[in-house]
Formats: sequence, C-alpha cells, structure tokens
Amino acid sequence: MTPKNIFECLIYLGALVLLTPILGSFMAKVFERKKSGTFENLIYKIIGTNSKEEMDWRTYSWAVVWFHVLGIISLVLIQMIQKSLPLNPESLPNVPWHLALNTAVSFVTNTNWQAYSGENTLSYFTQAVGLAVHNFLSAATGIAVLVALIRGLTRKTTTQIGNFWVDLTRSTLYILLPLSILMTLILVSQGVVQNFSPYIHSTTLEGVSQIIPMGPAASQIAIKQLGTNGGGFFGVNSAHPFENPTPFSNFLEVFAILILPAALVYSFGVMTKNIKHARIIFTVMLLIFVSCLAISLWSEYTPNPVNGLTASLEGKEVCLGVTNSILWSTATTAASNGSVNAMHDSLTPIAGAMALFQMMLGEIVFGGIGSGLYGMLLFVLMTVFLAGLMVGRTPEYLGKKIERREIQMVILAILAPSAAVLIGAGISSVLPIALSSLSNKGPHGLSQILYAYTSAANNNGSAFGGLNVNTIYYNLTLSIAMLIGRFAVIFPVLAIAGSLAEKKYSPPSAGTFSTETPIFGVLLFGVIIIVGALTFLPSLSLGPIAEHFLMLQGRTF
Repeated sequence: MTPKNIFECLIYLGALVLLTPILGSFMAKVFERKKSGTFENLIYKIIGTNSKEEMDWRTYSWAVVWFHVLGIISLVLIQMIQKSLPLNPESLPNVPWHLALNTAVSFVTNTNWQAYSGENTLSYFTQAVGLAVHNFLSAATGIAVLVALIRGLTRKTTTQIGNFWVDLTRSTLYILLPLSILMTLILVSQGVVQNFSPYIHSTTLEGVSQIIPMGPAASQIAIKQLGTNGGGFFGVNSAHPFENPTPFSNFLEVFAILILPAALVYSFGVMTKNIKHARIIFTVMLLIFVSCLAISLWSEYTPNPVNGLTASLEGKEVCLGVTNSILWSTATTAASNGSVNAMHDSLTPIAGAMALFQMMLGEIVFGGIGSGLYGMLLFVLMTVFLAGLMVGRTPEYLGKKIERREIQMVILAILAPSAAVLIGAGISSVLPIALSSLSNKGPHGLSQILYAYTSAANNNGSAFGGLNVNTIYYNLTLSIAMLIGRFAVIFPVLAIAGSLAEKKYSPPSAGTFSTETPIFGVLLFGVIIIVGALTFLPSLSLGPIAEHFLMLQGRTF
C-alpha cells in the first residue's frame, strides 16, 4: 500500500467530516420549518392530506404500511406488463412474477437487491418510472421515521409525532431531489450515459458483433447513491464504464453513499440541542468504519499464499485499483447502499468478513439514510439502559426515562433482522433446492448464502456473487427477509417514538449518566461489538474466518 493510497482514504474521510455539519445544519432547518412552500402545498392538495394535522405513532405506522403496500403492488404491475408500456426500444419481455415481486419488495424497502441484469431485463420505463421513483420514496421514508423518533425524544406529554406525508414530501422535495439533480449533471459531465436511445449494435475490429446498452443511467445512479439505495442501472453496477467512467465519478459516487447518513447525525444533534452527544455517536460510527476499512486493506495488501500475489486485481477494475475497490466495499456495507465497483466474491476472506460484519451490526455504521441513525439510537438506548442497571438508577436518555416497554421494542428491532439472517441462511445451507444455486463449496459457499440473507435482512442489497438467486426459492425467501428487516425495525422505532413523546421531561441530576462523554462512547462501541459478536461469530467462524485459515494452508474453494 503506497502513500498515495493512504492519502486517497484520508481525503475521503476528511471531506466526510468537513461537510457533515454543513449539510446536517441545512437538513435540520428543513425538518424544523413551520411554513410550507407553494409547490409543497400543491402536493398536499393532490394527495389529500392536511399538512397541519399530526399523527400518533399508530397512525404514522399505518401510513407507512399502506404506502409500502401500494408501492409494491404498483411496481410489480409495471414489471409484469412492461412489454406493453412505452420506452422499451429493445422490446424486453415482461418480468416473471417471482422476480417482479422480489424486485418490487427490494426497491420499496430501500434494499435494492437485484437478482437480474438491468440492461437485459428492465425497460427504460421500468427503470425510470418504477425503480428510480422508489429510490426517492424509500429513502425519504427512512428519513421520515428518523424525524418521528427525534420528535418523540424532544416532545413532552403528547401523542403526536408528526405527519408522515409531510415528512416524506419535505425529505424528497428539499433534500433528495435538488442534490440528485446536481449530482446527475456532474455525472453526465464525466461521461455517465443519460438518454433514451435504443441500444447500439456495432462490430468490433475483430469482426465480432457487439451490443452497447444505453439508457437514463446518470439520474438513477445519483439517487441510488445519495439515497443509500444501491443497485445498478447495468448488471455489473458501478464497475460498468457507463455508470462509473472516471476516477472523479468513482470518488463522487462512493462519497455520496455516506454523506447524507453522516450529516443526519449532526441534524440529530441540532434538533435535540445536544451537539456533543451527536459527536459521540458520529465518532463511534467513524471508528468502526475506519477499523473495518483498515482491516480490509491489510488483508488485501497481504501476500496471498495461494497465488503468491499482493493486492490481487481479480474481480476489480484495473482503472480503479485495490484501494478504491476496498473503500467502496467498506462504504457500501457500512451504509445500506449495496452498490459495488468490484465483485465481493473475489475479496480476500477477511475483507469479505468485514463487509459481512458491518451489515450484521444492523447497518448502523452511518447506515441507510435515516434508518442507519435510528438503528444506532436503538443501541444507544440499550447502552443507557445497561449503564443504568450498573449504577442502580432508572436510566434516562435526553431527559426521558427508559423503561421496560422501550427496551422490549429495542430488543425486538435488533433481534428480528438477525433471526431472519441466521434462520434463512441455516435452512438454505441444507436444502438441495438452495444449494443447487451455489458456485463454490466449503466455507466460501456458506459465505455466499450468509451474505445473501445478511444483505437482504439488513436492507443492504449488495451481492457476494457466485450465487444464482434468480430462482423462485431465493426470490421469495429473500423478499421475506427484506420485509422483516424493514418493518420489524420501523414499527418498534415508531412505538418507541410514541412512548417517549408521552413522557414528561426529567431534568438531569447528579446521578444522571452523561451521554456526552468519551466514556459513553466506549460503552456504546463495546455494546455494538459484543452484540454483533455474540450473534454472528459462530457463522462467521464457519464461513470467511475458516476460509482465511484454509487459504493460509494453500486451500481454495
């Protein structure tokens, strides 16, 4: 690893730290604004909602449910009749029902798992009107739930936690849409395609026929990165030169993955009037991210005893190199993004384990936009509760007592995705119908299955590769995992928001455990790592860790 490689990583981290408070302050103002704009009011009139009428947590939850249900149904229908819809110059056929369902659930839940190759399966209409629209709406839903939780923490003796439709509209209109338009223009300037032209049929110098795909890629890439959606317009994602043609486009795309989730941490500090606590949370996130990045880089730059190579480029783009590929793999699994610029199946076992581990933590290391922070706040509440038990006091967080109901919801939200991962991977490891999709045996094959369910249940969407998931079995079971990973976290979070909003404010006293000190940061870090280790260390030991030690003996799978 050269000084240039280290400098690239430092530039990335430095830019993230510097821009976080700027963008975070702006987003806090968006969420706290009292008046609605003219265009915003027009949207409320069209959808038939009263922007001044707020909801309790149950009404808010039902709004989220029906919004998701309608989104899934509409997206399934678009795919299953795409042959009859416009903007299909290649006359691509209708999508099979099980793949259409999997893709709809994937994009509506902000997972963006793709069991297909975009240029061979989906028309321009399906990509732009179906997938890209839900890239905005699923990301805005995550932000809306986070804002509702913040209101629960800051409001006193009320049942109201906001209006879902207002939060959804403002997140889309004032944050996601303007930034996506700006990023789209920059990507187009770098050579990312953005058109509705038919595919180009050409002949190479060797006389071989070649089909060059076209399409409105830049606009979808912008929101897929900014909204931590992931996925790709083309099958190989951001390893495709039409999605990611230059070093600058690569930096911009990988930076866009983390900037909004990171900035929301600062927004949380502004909205709760506790910047010091927000900095502690940000520091813990950054520490875990840097640790995983460092371990992954060490593993990739360590000589491989099987082939004798250092920093192997297998599965990576030569123009991007190892460091940019590992930076991306770390960022995309820290956030619930799921886009890739290299094949994770070709990573060293330890680098693959780091990608897995970040997802297994619940996508809380910055995480998905909105969902990453409310997932982290679940661990914060658990840490506060455990600290309270240690000193024999009723735990308090931001002036609200944390009691049995809140902790029950915290445990449910943390355990449900973990159960979906372990149960799904465990069953698939013994069923012949699931094992028939494997391309590798041994621990690497287990890693392929484990990665698929980890990615789905934590709404990440990246694929390890080497596993044929476009089957009825995987399309259905992974869809179930995605729904559990989304709703089994959102509902408890909203229940916590409603419960906390009803409570009185308790001023801090001499016995209150401070959440603004490095000691709390250490405890929070420890709780996260211990919970992740206790839950997933056995499965990691059988997969990538076992593969690493076997690789040292010269064995591959």
